[in-house]
Amino acid sequence: MKTTTMKEHLLVLTVCLMGVAPLYGQKQTPPEGGPAKSFTVPASEAYVLPNGLKVTLVPYGVLPKAAVSLTVDAGSLNEGKAQAGVASLEGNFFREGTATLSSRQLAEAAAGMGSTLTVPVSEDQTKFELDVLQEFAPAAVRLVADVAEHPGFPETELARLKNDALRNIVLQLSQPQTIAEIRFRKLVYGEHPYGTVVPTEEDVKKLTLQDVKGYYAANFGAQRAHLYVAGKFDVAAVKQAIAESFGGWGKGPERVENVPTEKAHRVVDVTDRPDAPQSTLKLGLPVATPISVDTIPLIVTDALLGGSFGSRITSNIREQKGYTYSPYSEISQRYHDAYWAQNADVTTQFTGASLKEIFSEIARLQNEAPGTAELKGIQRYLSGLFVIRNSSRGALISQLEYVDLQGLGESYLQNYVQRVNAVTPEEVRKLTQKYIRPEEMVIVVVGDKAKISEQLAPFQGGK
Repeated sequence: MKTTTMKEHLLVLTVCLMGVAPLYGQKQTPPEGGPAKSFTVPASEAYVLPNGLKVTLVPYGVLPKAAVSLTVDAGSLNEGKAQAGVASLEGNFFREGTATLSSRQLAEAAAGMGSTLTVPVSEDQTKFELDVLQEFAPAAVRLVADVAEHPGFPETELARLKNDALRNIVLQLSQPQTIAEIRFRKLVYGEHPYGTVVPTEEDVKKLTLQDVKGYYAANFGAQRAHLYVAGKFDVAAVKQAIAESFGGWGKGPERVENVPTEKAHRVVDVTDRPDAPQSTLKLGLPVATPISVDTIPLIVTDALLGGSFGSRITSNIREQKGYTYSPYSEISQRYHDAYWAQNADVTTQFTGASLKEIFSEIARLQNEAPGTAELKGIQRYLSGLFVIRNSSRGALISQLEYVDLQGLGESYLQNYVQRVNAVTPEEVRKLTQKYIRPEEMVIVVVGDKAKISEQLAPFQGGK
């Protein structure tokens, strides 16, 4: 019998692999995606206490947990020029205890329910959030009520919290992205409170405990608040806890409305960072507000233009040109206000080229409607993302908070997917013409001025 040598084994193996390689090398077309699934808003119960506190209860999901969120219409919008930074400082103070609980006791109470109390503060709202085991939902309601209604504001913690805020300011100002955001907001909003992203160190240093208490008295109360409970919980027990713990809260002040009336205008603003290897770009302008009929079609337009990983601007300056790693566009929203912005950290030598390509993609979409297949891909992406974003109790509360803040009505979430998929290619083109106007954009650049000034010259004067 002939003995097969190692060399012969290798030869046979090579021939076999060559024979099957084309099968593995063939690029297969993925199957066509199915129709977009609509999102069904879970049944909920909503009511209002005599003092004006709004309540929304949403039995939801199968996990034995409940999310509790109290939203108060008070944020940096309400600070006033003399108290910049007080809203954020107050948010941190809320976790330092109540009239009857120390900070440690408060933390232990939340931990005993399987949670941690968070108090995020935005431009428009302050939220008190817990995500607890099912059986602790009534206790979580009572704890949130205690924190919101009876803050301790211990003077012993003022210096520490202010020092924390000062360190955070230094950290933020070391980031070119934050610097770009600060300049962009100031140029878009001017002296309106939305124009302040980070308070100055001087602002924080001069804040007093009386400022903190005064801000609370002027902005917190039942008629500015909305309590949300979502997940698995004993409805009757939660409703009893709400009545007992929130029923005695004073109405407090009415909600303050201060919507900016900014106008789009072209300006090129450069912040010098000598020897920076990258330029941070942020360019954009005000667009349709959240209550506009154009908002959802504009979200689709943004996702196709620069707001998704498969978008045109991303494909151009990231995949094709290699100017940047993670560009993205966004529609940034506040109460009845929004702007569109493109963000990118680009290699210094390609600063001007990056702007040229961004504006080129905008012009292309203004002049030519996208293909049906390209648009359908974006619509499927947004539809799926929307359903995923509503797949947890906390995410669902966030959506409900957004709808209630903007006054969008119950149909907004129910019809969102349908409206996304109803957008046509021609509508995308027209919306790009209407809203994404390069000649009226604020262009902010943070980078090495000596190396980029000449590159930016063609973009001065609205060209």
